[in-house]
Amino acid sequence: MTADYAKAKKDCAAAREAFERARKGHYALGAFNLDNQETLKAVVQAAKRKNAPVLVEVSHGEVEALGLDNVRDMVDNYKADYGVEMYVNLDHSPSVEAAIAGIAAGFECIHIDISQANHDATDEEIIADTKQVVKAAKMTGAMVEAEPHYFGGSSNFHPEKIDYEEIKKTFSTPEGSKEFVEATGIDTFAAAIGNLHGKYQVPKRLDLDLLREIRAAIGCNISLHGGSDTPGHYFVEAVKIGVTKVNINSDMRYAYRETLEKVLQENKTEYAVVKLMDEVIAAVQKVVESKIDTFNSAGKARV
Repeated sequence: MTADYAKAKKDCAAAREAFERARKGHYALGAFNLDNQETLKAVVQAAKRKNAPVLVEVSHGEVEALGLDNVRDMVDNYKADYGVEMYVNLDHSPSVEAAIAGIAAGFECIHIDISQANHDATDEEIIADTKQVVKAAKMTGAMVEAEPHYFGGSSNFHPEKIDYEEIKKTFSTPEGSKEFVEATGIDTFAAAIGNLHGKYQVPKRLDLDLLREIRAAIGCNISLHGGSDTPGHYFVEAVKIGVTKVNINSDMRYAYRETLEKVLQENKTEYAVVKLMDEVIAAVQKVVESKIDTFNSAGKARV
């Protein structure tokens, strides 16, 4: 159990209220991955400047590098210092045990992704494990997100073309979405409508008509993973339809690395790397601010 149970319950209740506001106000919370303190600072400064509610998130690799409790403490410290509305999402948690650890650490949102960890997992296994996490989340009121099957990509840069005929095989269906939500009791459904993890050489295409059908079929929140490298007009329409969470990672990582390489090249005699990070943070912050504007969440924070 989390070290501060009362605080966790309060934070989780606030996150639920934030999602309700987003649904009613037709905007989405940007869920921005943090790799380190610099990316966290970029997100916080963007949220402050835009007066926007945000999620920061860590996947399993980032958890192993940073630690669940360290992430929770860093986020709380920056949240207090900057006076921003910010919540933490455990992204693509690969097992029930890992998801429960995130709940115990006081994370407000938990994404359990059995199908990514095991592409061969059966529908019954995915539903059973997801239900366990939903049950465990009642300890704090954490919101649980899931999907019934794996869809592709990764948070890296992909030089290959997008095979949409192949991707369409992994699209969510209204009927399947409804069945999964009812079987598991999740709070947020991760829809697959053409969104892919990572950056590609060509823009992604989202099936907004399918999104409308899914929105009509289920009552819970809808999230879109793989938001990087997607033309903004899709998200402008998606939030009008009722998407309340969009994940962004690769666009931030790309800006971070490209800018860092430039700064290092220009400062070959400076070995105190911390002195070179202002430009890197600013580049990532610019990406986050752009997404906040696209998701219509600027000016929507409550602190």
